[in-house]
Amino acid sequence: MKFMMFVCVDGSRMADEPEPNTDEAPADGSFPWLDDVVSRGIRLDGDQLRPPSQARTVQVRNGEILISDGPFAETKDVIIGYDVLDCADIDEALAVAAKHPVAEVGRIEVRQFMWA
Repeated sequence: MKFMMFVCVDGSRMADEPEPNTDEAPADGSFPWLDDVVSRGIRLDGDQLRPPSQARTVQVRNGEILISDGPFAETKDVIIGYDVLDCADIDEALAVAAKHPVAEVGRIEVRQFMWA
């Protein structure tokens, strides 16, 4: 089963702190969570996202295209990255997400793909 894992943090913290850099290796060359899920064949794809200040939102209303700056949701949490997981079931996907380091300071949202 395929799952999308959204890596989220409190956007208000991003202004005061450097952007989290969870998918790049630390100075010692390792990122244990990433190393583990890649070696087990669980992570199919993933990447960090540019900051919300660089996001653009597109809407079409009454045939008019409306483009605005910023993220699509009115929330304090922002998505900073994603991972596509291949897990046996939701319980395995949640266990994988719980081990991600951002789960301790932010939030990880896990959703199963509709048709995959």
